Amino acid sequence: IWADLNPIQCPNKSMNEESMMSLVLTQIEDGIAVVTLNRPEAMNALSRGLRAELARAMRAVDADDSVRCVILTGAGERAFTAGLDLKELGADTSNLGAANAESADENPVKAIEICRKPVIGAINGVAITGGFEVAIACDILIASTNARFADTHARVGIMPGWGLSQKLSRLIGISRAKQLSFSGNFLDAETACAWGLVNSVVPANELLMHAKALARDIASVEPAMVQTYKRLIDDGYALPFGMAMEHEARVSRAANGQVSAEEVEARRMAVIERGRTQG
Repeated sequence: IWADLNPIQCPNKSMNEESMMSLVLTQIEDGIAVVTLNRPEAMNALSRGLRAELARAMRAVDADDSVRCVILTGAGERAFTAGLDLKELGADTSNLGAANAESADENPVKAIEICRKPVIGAINGVAITGGFEVAIACDILIASTNARFADTHARVGIMPGWGLSQKLSRLIGISRAKQLSFSGNFLDAETACAWGLVNSVVPANELLMHAKALARDIASVEPAMVQTYKRLIDDGYALPFGMAMEHEARVSRAANGQVSAEEVEARRMAVIERGRTQG
C-alpha cells in the first residue's frame, strides 16, 4: 500500500496547500467519465486528501445517470499512483490504520468498488504497492508502455490490507504473484500483458484514446444490463465455482424471464448489423 519514494521524489505538501488544488479531476463527455489522480509532483501518491476526493468523485460518477463508463488514470507520465504517501504518514504508527481502512474515504479500492459502472484503469506510469491495489480494483486495465507494477509490502515490512495478497494470485497465478510480492521487483507492461494482468499495452500518447474507444463500446450497451452483468461476474468470482454456477442460474432465471421475444429479436438484429460494420 506504500509509496516507496524518497523525499526528493515526493515533496510533502501541507494540508493547506493540498486544499487549494484539485487532487482528483473529473471530466464527463458522451457518457464517459475520466477521473484523474492529480498529484503528479508526488507521483500521485495517495494522501488523505486525495483518498477522500477520489471517494467523492467515484460516488458522483456512480450517481450520475449520464455516466455509463469510467476511466481512472493518473496525471503525468511517471506514475498512475505510487501508493500511500509515506511522508504524510510519518513516524506515527497510528496512521497505519489507513492500510486496513474499510471506509471508501480512506480506502481507494473501496471507492472504486462502490461504482456500479465499469471502470477502465488507464495505467499511465508506475503502479506501486497501494497503487498496484488501486489498479487491480478496476474492471479492465489498459497500460501505456511507461506502465510498471510493483508490490513493495515485504520490503517496507507492512502487510497488505486492500486485497493485493488475494487478488493478484487469482489474476496471474500463485507462483507469479509470490515472485512479485516476495522480491518487490517491477513488472513491465509487456510482461504484465503476457501474464494476463493487463488487457493491452499501447503507446503512452495513445493511452486515453484507446481507453476512450473501449469506453464508448461499453457505453453503447444498455447501462442497466452492463451494471447487472458486472455485479453477476464480481459476485460469482468471490464464490467457489459450484456456488458461482448456482448463483448465475438464479440470476439468469430471474432476469431472462422478464425479457420479451421482440426485445431479443431487435437486439439480435442490432448485433448482426454491428458485426457487419466492424467486420
